[in-house]
Amino acid sequence: MPPPLFADHPADRNPERDAVEALISQARSLRGGLDAVRRESAAAADLAADPQLRWQRALCDLAVHHLDDLGGHLDQLREGLPTALAEGAEPPAAPPEPAAPARGALLRRVGSAEWNLLTDEVTWSDELFAMFGRPVADGPLTLDELPSLVHPDDQEQLAVMVTDCLVDGRPIDGEFRIVRTDTGIRTVHMVGEPVLDSDGGTACMWAVLRDVSELRRSQKTVRETGDSLQHQRHVAQTEHRLAVELQESVLPPWRSSLRFPEDGPITLDLAGRYLPAGTSALVGGDWYDALQLPDGRTLLSVGDLTGHGVAATSGMAMVLGALRGMAVAGHRPAQLMGFLNQLLDTASQPALGSAVCCQFDPATRTLEWAQAGHPAPLLFRGGTGRALDPPDGMLLGAMTGASYDQHTEQLAPGDLLVLHTDGLVPRRTHGPESDREGTERLLALAPRFGTARSAQDSVRIVVEEFGATEREDDGCVLIAQIGD
Repeated sequence: MPPPLFADHPADRNPERDAVEALISQARSLRGGLDAVRRESAAAADLAADPQLRWQRALCDLAVHHLDDLGGHLDQLREGLPTALAEGAEPPAAPPEPAAPARGALLRRVGSAEWNLLTDEVTWSDELFAMFGRPVADGPLTLDELPSLVHPDDQEQLAVMVTDCLVDGRPIDGEFRIVRTDTGIRTVHMVGEPVLDSDGGTACMWAVLRDVSELRRSQKTVRETGDSLQHQRHVAQTEHRLAVELQESVLPPWRSSLRFPEDGPITLDLAGRYLPAGTSALVGGDWYDALQLPDGRTLLSVGDLTGHGVAATSGMAMVLGALRGMAVAGHRPAQLMGFLNQLLDTASQPALGSAVCCQFDPATRTLEWAQAGHPAPLLFRGGTGRALDPPDGMLLGAMTGASYDQHTEQLAPGDLLVLHTDGLVPRRTHGPESDREGTERLLALAPRFGTARSAQDSVRIVVEEFGATEREDDGCVLIAQIGD
């Protein structure tokens, strides 16, 4: 309907046609860009599995609805006043709706109405009849009849808006829901103003109503997916903090070299370090540990459980606690590997793991060790290094009743033993070639280890070599130097 001529000012002039055409062109360009983004986000991954993608897609849909509404309003502005509303004649037949963009559908979401208080005449546009799901033959609703199609919870709000407009001359700007028998509940945004007569009284009320149901649904989707994403981030941050705290409470808090046994003639100078992955969220189940046993031996172990987060660190704590307890009970490395395999195989949350377990006897300088699918310890002596010949042993938890062999190595004063997890050395590839490459890079440090004065200095050499490099996984290193 035409903008009314108010008593205090004339109606504004329509904007220049060229300016409107430029706005329409910009809106269509943005619409095309958004469609491309939506297609890419839908093809990138499964939306149902990724809250981040669902949130991005919901924002795109919301922006599309805004642009669709903007495009419809600009089209109306360009076409000017419909003849039916400008002259009071019968409205022309609606033009066929194009396939894309669905411009006709956009225009049908906007309707207009006028309620004349002096003659009780009511005028509705065809679009408003369609919006309310009311046949044109039934005629428009008066202001008293309008609440019959309004949701019961919104009837009071509508009454307040209409009363403020008619009595106090306030503009209308609000939303309410209508209940339709065919398509259910729709949300309508209503704006309007009173038209004053020459005496300053309200002669009639006009309004423009817009169906904003899709827009509100898109806003709700954005809000819900945003809340879901925020919740997921909060859960991830909480789990990460718990994983880090659990890991820090279990791994040895060594700040300098450790010597075992404390009162023996032959000692092990020990140092270790945990190196985090390049991504802070990838807190894994790697461990390193040293423990003096009741019989004078020293237990050395490193290992890695599959997975990341709280599940991996809690599993690591369980395995490390069991390993310590069984070693204190007097079990040898091969037996320990068998027990750990049984533990992981029967756990409520089965997992796979790799480990190396060594026991050093200071009386004979012998090292007994076993491994479960883990890189072998590296022995450095006289400026050169080599990997120890590994005994047979499969991954922990891979097979029920698996058996593990055990080897013995004779050590000498000054020897340096390096135990590590496979995440210590960043992988350029995966598989045996990558494992060999990691071993070769560590063995290449032999000349620098030869000049180190302590196990702690040797750990610093490893950290200088690998600590600044971006790693796909976290890793551990444990170094033991045999004393005189």
